[in-house]
Amino acid sequence: MDKNEWMRELRHLYGAGILFFYYAKWPILLGLPAMYYGLDYPHNVVLDILWVWSLVLVLKDLYVWFILKESYCESGRCKTEKKERKNDGGDNTEDESS
Repeated sequence: MDKNEWMRELRHLYGAGILFFYYAKWPILLGLPAMYYGLDYPHNVVLDILWVWSLVLVLKDLYVWFILKESYCESGRCKTEKKERKNDGGDNTEDESS
C-alpha cells in the first residue's frame, strides 16, 4: 500500500468514528452505568474506555454550547447577524406590498 491508500483508509476510520460517537455518546454515557449497576453486567475495559471517551465528548459539547456561545453573543455578533439575515433581500421581505 502506498501513502495515499493509507491516508484514504485513515480518513474513512476518522469519519466512521465521528459518526459513531455523534449518535452513540449519549446512549453509552447513560446506558453503561445502568447496565453495570442496574443489570449486573460484567465490567469490560473496552466499554469503560468508550464511556470515558463519551464523557469527554459530552463535556466538550457542553463547553462549546454554554461557554463559547455565551461569549459569542456577549460580543454582540449574534444580535447583528439576526438583523442582517432579516433583510437579506430574499423572498420574505417585510416591505413587500401585495
